[in-house]
Amino acid sequence: MNGRTEENRALALISVSDKSGILEFARRLVELGFELLSTGGTARALAEAGLPVTEVSDHTGSPEIMGGRVKTLHPKVHGGLLGRTGVDDAVMDEQAIRRIDLAVVNLYPFERVTSDPDCSFEDAIENIDIGGPAMVRSAAKNFESVGIVTSPDQYATVLERLE
Repeated sequence: MNGRTEENRALALISVSDKSGILEFARRLVELGFELLSTGGTARALAEAGLPVTEVSDHTGSPEIMGGRVKTLHPKVHGGLLGRTGVDDAVMDEQAIRRIDLAVVNLYPFERVTSDPDCSFEDAIENIDIGGPAMVRSAAKNFESVGIVTSPDQYATVLERLE
């Protein structure tokens, strides 16, 4: 894909709260030559489906901490999303930051959770997404080099364009 070699395959970061359709989408990405990088529950779902996936914690060398509150807030994630080809190559090499080509991220269901009259204050707080919006914004800032997918409704269109 795009002249990449086996050693330099495109990298898709997948971190989704809504896992609808993610297994088939990820399977197609692998068939198209992408490597998969993913967080906690999403990585488990992909691995259980037999898909090759690297957990973000293995990619960064840092474990998820604070009960999962901090997992993607790391220079190897955001540098991979923000790194500009031809501009940031030297620092990316120096810091061993791998370019991320596709960000598949949807956010915690804050509105749905907090609209439940039985929602506790603690549940509301834990559904405030920090890492997801940060990854979407990092990818958006580098839109010329990074694709962004924020909804399962976009999977078919993205696959059509990649094929």
